[in-house]
Amino acid sequence: MGFPLLFCRRLTHFRRVAPILGLGLLAACAAPPPVADNDPYESSNRRTHAFNQALDTNLIRPLARGVEPVTNGPVGSVINNVAGNLSMPSAILNKTLQGKFEDAVHNTWRFALNTTLGIGGLFDPASAMGLTERDADFGGTLHAWGAGEGAFLMLPVLGPSTERDALGKVVDAVIDPVGVALHSPQSGYARGIKVVSKLGDRARFGGTVDSIMHESADSYAQTRLLYLQNRRFELGQEVGDDAFIDPYANPYGD
Repeated sequence: MGFPLLFCRRLTHFRRVAPILGLGLLAACAAPPPVADNDPYESSNRRTHAFNQALDTNLIRPLARGVEPVTNGPVGSVINNVAGNLSMPSAILNKTLQGKFEDAVHNTWRFALNTTLGIGGLFDPASAMGLTERDADFGGTLHAWGAGEGAFLMLPVLGPSTERDALGKVVDAVIDPVGVALHSPQSGYARGIKVVSKLGDRARFGGTVDSIMHESADSYAQTRLLYLQNRRFELGQEVGDDAFIDPYANPYGD
């Protein structure tokens, strides 16, 4: 692809994204501190949670168990490596937008090493060199810009979130550099790899996810509590000395 055509595609892409970025900047104008139980949509959130439970029981958990023999072996490691490498350009972009340039350079070196020496991300030589992933998303970027987290939301399929993070998911999907660069069918392969990687996570953390989603006395309240504590911890917010950090905060991934 010639440079002029690539430039035009990116310019057109930016014009589509600009209004969303503007909403993010507006959200940053007034950022109240996080509220422990900010859940004005609890009634609808609980209905969505019940839908997610049924979806997990009837589809996601059986699929995860079906692919577990593959995702727990060497092939699973390769899938996770490729999925992680595909997420790096987005993390680099968000670290840059957050003004964390050292992290952006760190992730850039990681992406470059794993894409070249790691043969397109099949292997992970960067971690062996100490260049571990420094994840970032646009929800975190909005936080860095001063936006408050807003109300708690339970999203269909995607699981727990907040108003700020839900907007972040939309922006991440739109501005993802890999999504811009890849065409069909490569873009479909990339999405498929990410889905299989998430199914592998669901199988790996199956006991924890089941205990939260299906075995808690109030699985909705438990999911909300653990998600908010974990997310605030990730963003460096105060969560209290007794905060429990959920090792598998979002069963369906971001």
